[in-house]
Amino acid sequence: MTEELKRRDFMKRAALGVGAGVALSSFSRTVLGANDRVRVGVVGPGRQGSYDMDDFRRQPDVEIAAVCDVYEPNLSAALDNASSNLSGRRNTASNVQSYRDFRQVLDRKDIDVVIVGTPDHWHPLVMVEACKAGKDVYVEKPVSHTVDEGRLMVEAARQYSRVVQVGTQQRSGKHFQEAVKLIQDGFIGKVSFVRTWNYDNQYPQGIGNPPDSDPPPGLDWNLWLGPAPKVQYNYNRFGVGPDRWSTFRYFWDYAGGFMTDWGVHLMDIVQWAMQVKGPGTITASGGKYYIQDNAETPDTLQVTYEYENPRFVAVYENRWDNSNSANAKGYGIEFHGTDATLFIDRSGFQVYPELRQEGKQRPVERSPSMTMESINDSHFDHVRNFLDCVKSRQRPISDIEIGHRSTSACLLGNVAFRSKERIVWDVERQELKQGGPEARQLLTRHYRAPWELSV
Repeated sequence: MTEELKRRDFMKRAALGVGAGVALSSFSRTVLGANDRVRVGVVGPGRQGSYDMDDFRRQPDVEIAAVCDVYEPNLSAALDNASSNLSGRRNTASNVQSYRDFRQVLDRKDIDVVIVGTPDHWHPLVMVEACKAGKDVYVEKPVSHTVDEGRLMVEAARQYSRVVQVGTQQRSGKHFQEAVKLIQDGFIGKVSFVRTWNYDNQYPQGIGNPPDSDPPPGLDWNLWLGPAPKVQYNYNRFGVGPDRWSTFRYFWDYAGGFMTDWGVHLMDIVQWAMQVKGPGTITASGGKYYIQDNAETPDTLQVTYEYENPRFVAVYENRWDNSNSANAKGYGIEFHGTDATLFIDRSGFQVYPELRQEGKQRPVERSPSMTMESINDSHFDHVRNFLDCVKSRQRPISDIEIGHRSTSACLLGNVAFRSKERIVWDVERQELKQGGPEARQLLTRHYRAPWELSV
C-alpha cells in the first residue's frame, strides 16, 4: 500500500472518530459506582505529572497504584510522594509499584485511570494504548505533536468508549466560565478581534548552549526518545532540572515551543468563548532572532488566525527578548467587542466599556470583574470533573475532541510558521484546502521503530 493510500485510509477513519459525537457507553473493564475508589497509574511524574498526581491524591476516592518514569530520580521521588501523607491522609493503595515502561502499567487489570504527564511527543502513544487497554485517561496538553495524531486520539477514545480529560484546567475555572458566558451572551458586543500573548525577556542567553554528552545516571535516553528520532543526549533536549520548566518544549522533535505549551491554554478559551472549532486561515511570521541558545523554536512569533462563523481575527504573540505589554501582563487574552473589551488571565478578568465616537461610554448596568479573592482551585476541580465522569460515563469538560481542536489551532500556527505558507484549513474535514507539500508533511510524523500509533 502506498504512503498516500495509507494516509487517505487513516484520514477516513479519523474523520469518523471525530464526527461521530456519540455518548459514551458504560463499557469498562471495571464499571465503577459513585462510591468506588479509582485506582490511578501515573506515567511521566515529572514536574507537571507530579502536580497532576498531587491533585488526584487530594481527592477522597483516589488511590495511586503505580508510577512510571524512564528517569530514576523522578521515579524515586514520585514513589515517595505517592506513598506519603497528604493533608493528614495516607495513600490507601496497599502497594504503590514503580515501573520504567508504561506498558507495564497498562497491563495491570486493577488500574482504572492513567495520567499522561510525559513530554509532548509521548502523549498520543500512551493515551491511545491506554484506551485500548480499557483505561480512562487524563492527558496533559498539548494532546499531540501533530494534527493527525490528535485525530487518531479522538478516534481511540470513541472506539473504546473511554473518558479522556485534557489538562486544560482553565475550563474548570469559575471566572473563565463567567467571562465566557458574558461573551457568548453578547455583553461586550460583537467581537471582531482577540489578542493572546506570552511575553518574557531571556536575552541574550535563553536556555543556554550545553554540549551534547552522555546521559546522566538513571536515565534511559533511548526510551525517553521513544518514537522521536534517535539523537545524542543534550541537557536542553531532556531539559529536566530542579530550577527549570523542562526545556524539551523548545525542540521540534518533541514539542512546539510556547505556541503549543501556553498557546493551547489561551486559544482554548478563545475558541470556547467564540463557539468555534478552529480557524479557516492561518499565517505566521517570526524567527530565531536574538536569543543565543540551542533552542529550535522561535524567540519571536506572531500567528494570525481568521475565523469564519462568526467572523473574527485572533492573534497569538510570543517573544523572548522583551517583556513589556500595554497592560503590564506577561500573558493573557483580550476580547475586543463593539461595546467593551474583556481581559482575562488566571488571576481574574475585567471588562472595560468602549468609548463611542461622541465620547460617551456604552451604558452598562455593571462592569463585571473577578479577582484572585474569589477564584476557585481550577486544577483540583478539573480533576474532580474527570473523576465524576469516570463514574457517570459522561464526557468531561475538556473532552479529548475539545482538547484536540484547541491543540490543532496551535499546531497549525507552527505549520504556517515552519512552512512559510498561508494555510487554508477545512475546519469540518480537518484537512488542508490550501498548502504545499511541506505544510502537508508537518501535519503528521513517522514514528521510530518499533513504535507505532494505531487504533
